[in-house]
Amino acid sequence: MARHSAADPTPINATEAEPLLGTSFEEDSRLNSSSNRIPDSDDIGGPGQEKIAFRMAAAAWSFVVLGLFVSTIGVTIPHIQEDYRLTDIHVSAIFLVGPVGYCLASSLSNRVHLRFGQRGIAVLGPACHLLYAVTGALHPPFPVFLLATGVGSLGVGLLDGSWCAWVAGLESANTLSGILHGSFSVGAAICPYLAGIMLSANEGLWYQWFYVLSIASALELLILCLAFRHEDSKRYHSSKCYSAPGASNDKINQREVLKYSATWVYAAYLLADVGTESTVSGWVVAFMLRVRNNSTYASSICSSGFWAGMAVGRVALGVVTDKLGARRAVVLYLALAPVFVILFMLVRVLWVSVLSMSLIGFLMGPLFPSCIVQLVHFLPKELHISAVSFVASIGQIGGAILPYLLGAITQVIGLWVFPYMLLAQFSAMLLLWILSLRLSRNDEVGEQAGGESDHPEQD
Repeated sequence: MARHSAADPTPINATEAEPLLGTSFEEDSRLNSSSNRIPDSDDIGGPGQEKIAFRMAAAAWSFVVLGLFVSTIGVTIPHIQEDYRLTDIHVSAIFLVGPVGYCLASSLSNRVHLRFGQRGIAVLGPACHLLYAVTGALHPPFPVFLLATGVGSLGVGLLDGSWCAWVAGLESANTLSGILHGSFSVGAAICPYLAGIMLSANEGLWYQWFYVLSIASALELLILCLAFRHEDSKRYHSSKCYSAPGASNDKINQREVLKYSATWVYAAYLLADVGTESTVSGWVVAFMLRVRNNSTYASSICSSGFWAGMAVGRVALGVVTDKLGARRAVVLYLALAPVFVILFMLVRVLWVSVLSMSLIGFLMGPLFPSCIVQLVHFLPKELHISAVSFVASIGQIGGAILPYLLGAITQVIGLWVFPYMLLAQFSAMLLLWILSLRLSRNDEVGEQAGGESDHPEQD
């Protein structure tokens, strides 16, 4: 890999939206040019900013649907468990099938881009969602439902990794990433509220909620197809991002991605981060029902509060993240979150529980997008899609392992361990993020170039 030119030191007050390394004026211009971003057809002769805005809106709606699907599991698990007469450890199998589809998406994403362009993702991802939703609405046997869940997670993985990588390479990446992930949190917050009302009114007929998911998935398919209908493989290959030798070879990309220590550190961090999100989303309703003895609706409000807090946090804390820099800000968020876990654990009043969950979600809001924005600064542009897909898939593995682990523990000693599990997971996240502070882009570039890098060490 060619070395970068020497650069001036990074100012202490650099924001997350700025390059993480100090650069000369000439290099800074190159970093913000279209040749150094994830490709968009408008950079290579497209119709203009209106189409970018439409695609961004379509991707945001797609993330709303992703949020609906992700938070559906937590709301419906108590009713699925009762309907199919499952134990905690058996119903936790739902968490395990998700990463299978997500990891498959990680290996397929670049191939789909190379063969069909972004248009292929815009069709295949929502189609997987629609198949999952329709299958759930038919109230199938539990093994069939598990299989459909895996198909749905394939769609989640394709859309999550692709749109994250695309937005992270655009101008104002931090702001747009916050909007994208905020949209996810909006969907995840709406789901427990609406599903809680439906389940309370329909005596726990969980599969009726999948009627709503089927409609949302059909709209997602229509909107994404319209927004990305011109983004075929020809446009994708003609982008400047893929002018580098070997950039079109997805196997080479996958191998190159794994050579960067940043990939592994941020993958481990996302394993804990997404795992914590899934633990809260997957078990807080059951905890409030079984341990706190609340109603279905009241228990669902805790889950809605968590995701609503996350939606607000991803937008509102963007200013704080820019002011402090992502590296410092995330340390602050991870240090404060356990305080509200302890509050949730000690005070059993419903409104305090909802408030605590909301504040935990608020502080977790910027964690995922900040990680993605940080990651792409350490890797060459042609590796962004493969890298984001890889770390996101590792995150989904955490989203399966940690909730399943909690299910296995509760099978033995009870669901009262839920808040203690959260404390342990936040501690692990903080340690992993502190480890990431030791990374610097000049070390990554120097290692891949086979010698010393000219870059100054990152602040």
